Amino acid sequence: MEDQITLPRVEIETRSFITKVYGWMTAGLAMTGLVSLYMASDPTLIIQLVSHKILFYGIMFTELGLVFSLAGWVHRMSTTAATMAFLLYAGLTGITLSTIFLAYTNASIASTFFITAATFGAMSFYGAVTKTDLTAFGNICFMALLGVILASVVNIFLNSSAIYWITTYLGILVFVGLTAYDTQRIKAMSALGDEDAERRASITGALALYLDFINLFIMTLRLTGRRR
Repeated sequence: MEDQITLPRVEIETRSFITKVYGWMTAGLAMTGLVSLYMASDPTLIIQLVSHKILFYGIMFTELGLVFSLAGWVHRMSTTAATMAFLLYAGLTGITLSTIFLAYTNASIASTFFITAATFGAMSFYGAVTKTDLTAFGNICFMALLGVILASVVNIFLNSSAIYWITTYLGILVFVGLTAYDTQRIKAMSALGDEDAERRASITGALALYLDFINLFIMTLRLTGRRR
């Protein structure tokens, strides 16, 4: 009898937590999209951004700092600080991501977004419903991601088209896999009880899914986008 009463409560709390995670992820994507569209409305803003290398790379390093802060020290932050850090990261990503409007047509960017959304939705659904433990698969994807990052850095100096396309295809597979893995990992999180701790955990989960979506979008755009 006790189990029958407890189980629905656990399910309700789990669904509530997942709803918060996807809510924050959506808010982050909305922030990124609005900032990117604002920058794209005046191409001179993007040109000025690209022209000022110090500013551009300064924003990128700030993004990295925010990601590492949220990933490593979010439990020490207040809920307000964690929320602001996440939204600030999403806004800065919108600034740097706006450079795609110089390289790709608006139509291909829009179509790639919908392709990414459909792929992300399908893999997230799979991660939520599958009974297979994806932990080992997620670890493989993470190791492959490190390889993609390393190869991409090396290719800055080599400028090899073969490495470019290999990292593109592999990157798509990696982030498709990570989407399913991260969804399952977030679903497995138990209710934390403490409201502040749950809020910080939902921000961390939202960040993971946000990164999966953004990187999947970028990799897919490299494959399907039509250059200007």
